[in-house]
Amino acid sequence: MARLAETLRAETVGGVLLLIAAVAALIWANWPSSGHPTGYERFLHTAFGPSALHLHLSIAHWAGDGLLAIFFFVAGLEVKREFVAGDLSTPSRAALPVLAAVGGMVAPAVAFVLINLGSGPGALKGWAIPSATDIAFALAVLAVLAVIGGRLPSGLRTFLLTRAVVDDLIAITIIALFFTKDLSPIPLALALIPLAAFGTLAQLGIRPWWLLTPLALATWTLVHASGIHATVAGVLLAFTVPVADGMAERVEHSIRPLSAGVAVPIFAFCSAGVAVGGWSGLGDSLSDRIALGIIAGLVLGKAVGIFGTTWLVARFTGARLDADIGGPELLGLSLLGGIGFTVSLLVGQLAYGEGSTRDEHVTVGVLAGSLLAAGLASVVLGLRSRRRRPLPSEAWPTSPR
Repeated sequence: MARLAETLRAETVGGVLLLIAAVAALIWANWPSSGHPTGYERFLHTAFGPSALHLHLSIAHWAGDGLLAIFFFVAGLEVKREFVAGDLSTPSRAALPVLAAVGGMVAPAVAFVLINLGSGPGALKGWAIPSATDIAFALAVLAVLAVIGGRLPSGLRTFLLTRAVVDDLIAITIIALFFTKDLSPIPLALALIPLAAFGTLAQLGIRPWWLLTPLALATWTLVHASGIHATVAGVLLAFTVPVADGMAERVEHSIRPLSAGVAVPIFAFCSAGVAVGGWSGLGDSLSDRIALGIIAGLVLGKAVGIFGTTWLVARFTGARLDADIGGPELLGLSLLGGIGFTVSLLVGQLAYGEGSTRDEHVTVGVLAGSLLAAGLASVVLGLRSRRRRPLPSEAWPTSPR
């Protein structure tokens, strides 16, 4: 089990599992079936759980609301560690990744909105879909390129990770602010009780799982009942874990295999399966302006937003990139930001309703845009790793002029 857990902590393994889950879902969803709904759809809509707690949910809901909370718990731990003791702990070090993340959120949203203006009622609800980056996929692609090419700057991974941490925080905030329906204040207020108890025990260094887990589950249940998306509970719990004594790092180390090896792949399996209806159905999906807006946002919006913002900040302020990151490296990194899978699929479900026609087009758009962004990033970084990297002064502004 220890060897398995260590294997699941590797970024390449997490990315491969995501890809396998997505491909398996697509195959099953498009497998010939004599009945409707298909076996894949019947599986997703199988419900279980206690009705008294309003938790008689389908497998798809358990994956999106429950298992994905584990992913956001790990993301929350990363966010807190980076802001307290990591690359985001000082303004000078945080400026570039923070502003790059903001630019990488705004530009894709603008691209989506411009393409979908006048495309029907409710179409613009998906403006936030292309704003997220799937860090597991992106880091996996970067790791594979480093193994193949062997000459990529080490600072690329650090910049990608710190920017993605801020990206996750922005995505969490968007979900909480824009995709909360029918807020119930009483369950939300009651959620503060187990949340405070969890935080108090964590601050005191009391770490038995049998004590903390029930409090975490109680917090998640009450947040779910309040109408706020239950994944937010994972972030709130993570923010109570102290960083100074290394507890946040140890907890993240323990939970990451569960997130990367179980929670995220199962969510991908429950979200990526869309019946495309053959080449004609795929063509219909890709001709939909919602799918086109997502693809444009992930591929063009992310690249322009991240690259452009970073260039402007580095050009006109004292903020600096690592010396070995030039313009081509940053372009490849910006394209990697367009791999939006896990959170993009979640936002699509929240925006248009799970299982709707628009949700199916969202899935096609996210998959196509992510694959295209990954392919372009691989080409740019792969070619760059085979050539001499210029001196920073030749390729990139590191100080204001």
